[in-house]
Amino acid sequence: MQRILLKKPASKGIAIGEAYLYRPGRIAADRGLIRPEAVTAELGRFMEALASARRRIVELSARSDIFEAHVDIADDPEILESVTDKITMELKNAELALEETADAAAARLAAAGDEYLSERAADVRDVCSRVMRKLKGLPSSGMPGIDRPVVLVAGSLAPSDTAGLDPGLVLGIVTAEGGDTSHVAIMARGLGIPAVVGVPGITEIVPDGADIILDAVEGAVIIWPDPAASELYRARAGEFSRRKSELAEAGGLPAETADGRRVKLCANVGSIRDVEAALPYGIDGVGLFRSEFLFMESRAFPTEEEQFAAYRAAAQLVPGPLVVRTLDAGADKNLPYYLGEEEDNPALGWRAIRMCLDMPEVFKAQIRAILRASAYGEVRVLFPMVISAEELDRALGLLADCKAELAARGDGFDPGIPAGVMIETPAAVFCADELARRASFFSIGTNDLAQYVLAVDRGNRRVAPSYDPLHPAVLRAVARVIEAGHAAGIPVAMCGELAANEKAIPVLLGMGLDEFSMTASLVPDARHVIRGMRYAEAIGLASRVLGEGTVTGVRGILD
Repeated sequence: MQRILLKKPASKGIAIGEAYLYRPGRIAADRGLIRPEAVTAELGRFMEALASARRRIVELSARSDIFEAHVDIADDPEILESVTDKITMELKNAELALEETADAAAARLAAAGDEYLSERAADVRDVCSRVMRKLKGLPSSGMPGIDRPVVLVAGSLAPSDTAGLDPGLVLGIVTAEGGDTSHVAIMARGLGIPAVVGVPGITEIVPDGADIILDAVEGAVIIWPDPAASELYRARAGEFSRRKSELAEAGGLPAETADGRRVKLCANVGSIRDVEAALPYGIDGVGLFRSEFLFMESRAFPTEEEQFAAYRAAAQLVPGPLVVRTLDAGADKNLPYYLGEEEDNPALGWRAIRMCLDMPEVFKAQIRAILRASAYGEVRVLFPMVISAEELDRALGLLADCKAELAARGDGFDPGIPAGVMIETPAAVFCADELARRASFFSIGTNDLAQYVLAVDRGNRRVAPSYDPLHPAVLRAVARVIEAGHAAGIPVAMCGELAANEKAIPVLLGMGLDEFSMTASLVPDARHVIRGMRYAEAIGLASRVLGEGTVTGVRGILD
């Protein structure tokens, strides 16, 4: 028996069955050139394959919003122009022209170094693979038929692979690539299939046909389990199923403790599709709309009108407040069309509010779009990476200027739109009382806050083990911010990963946190934790944890 510890689950559950190893090969293009007189026929062959692939993608988009983006890719004029030029001017065959175009487009997106855009690169490859299959007369998906219950193990799975999965036969999924926002993660959650993604080398570890247990609750794979392990996990699978039923029954209930303390449970999103996917989880609102994805997916700075359309659509969908974080680019989220100077330490460099204040026209276009969207719902604006009251004053000054401009234009907006500060730097923690006197609310970003407080690069494997949001210094920083916010009479939210940590939720509740914002699929579990305890007990727990001086001590209390 071999046990492999995995990353956090993308879709919770337990699967027990036979491993099915999926290793699709790349469909390589022929390298030969065509004759000049064959150009017209080759263009016709490509356009026919593209149209056929597009028809299938449109059919799939009616079943899953994920494929709406694929329709856009199939209609992308730049891709069409590139393939056409390679055929007509370079005399490359349609397959080779398509392959080179897809590789170049995907490489540009992947070079941004952002998980979300890396998934968009996978989208480009998937759409072009569909067209390639049409050109070569192959089936539309490379996934062979699965005729028995299995746990699917793969390097990666494209949307075209996952679209036809049968939850009755695919008991679980493990992939080497992908993150929590990857399509395989989203589709697995939608289908209710347990899944863990982003496990490097998993296809080299798990033999095809092996008996396997996928624990997508704690995060483990057990190969060739002994009878005792099999019996244990069958019992755990039953317990998980019962808890899932309880969570579903509580879906319409508020996040309220047994003694009446009520908080909000909101979703972190990056697009309209994310908002739509979050609604079935009974969210109280959107605590973080990552507006940078609008900028990162665009070929230039999106216009005020383009942004307004996106924010308005989200505001009209969300059942509660929509918190739009202003552009948080820089560091690991570069804009492909606007490259700043190379920086030795971009995490501490020209990013977020610093970039926006130095580019006031770009910043004001976004603020005006957010303001206009506030006429269609309960919209709030959130400024990231603030380190001083002076920075906040400048941002609020631009907000006031934009209100005056819209009033002069006769555009509607909420004149009292709440403006908040994202607390994610030590400076913001120590200046929290000053910031609270100016802001309408706080939102604590614990991912960056923990990194800066601990001076640990969470992306550096050599020091990543020292990155721990449950470190006493981080927890005390959070408590200080909540205290400062409440002293000034403003609510305090949290939108970092710590907000969804089931061990941390009781502590944060006891500190007085007013709102927890997280990946929408984790909301039911958070609701279950909160409804299963008393606020008075949470206050006592928080007091004990804040009195501990070591991570070991904190975890000893919580484990």
